[in-house]
Amino acid sequence: MALEIGSFEEFASYIGKDLGESEPLEITQEQINKFADATLDHQWIHVDEEKAKEGPFGQTIAHGYLTLSLVPYMWEQILKAKNLKMMVNYGLNNLKFNQPVAVGSKLILKAHLENVTNLRGITKAEIGARMEIVGNKKPAYTSTMILLYHFES
Repeated sequence: MALEIGSFEEFASYIGKDLGESEPLEITQEQINKFADATLDHQWIHVDEEKAKEGPFGQTIAHGYLTLSLVPYMWEQILKAKNLKMMVNYGLNNLKFNQPVAVGSKLILKAHLENVTNLRGITKAEIGARMEIVGNKKPAYTSTMILLYHFES
């Protein structure tokens, strides 16, 4: 069940704590192909299943940015914002792609609240994000997500 937060003060009470994790999400070849079409990135390691069998990973892998683009969907499973006017993805710090994500892999987003700042009524949340691959010790990537929450007064 998602954590519910509706104010700067509620966010601040979680500094230094784990916020939770998403449900596992399987990466399919259809997702990879649609992402390739949307981004015009048809590199063979992503879309050519036959050639990829002979490649360095033995199968196709997801685009790093495809796995990154799943964060909003998975984040909503971790945290539900109450009393929200608007939330803005402000940026990412220290993004590192650590491990390729093979087709058929299941991903889980884990989140830890690093810090919150009150910017004249806007809550700036810095969230340690770790995209884990089920059954793999090394994460797909790690980063610090920076989100701006505009809560109702």
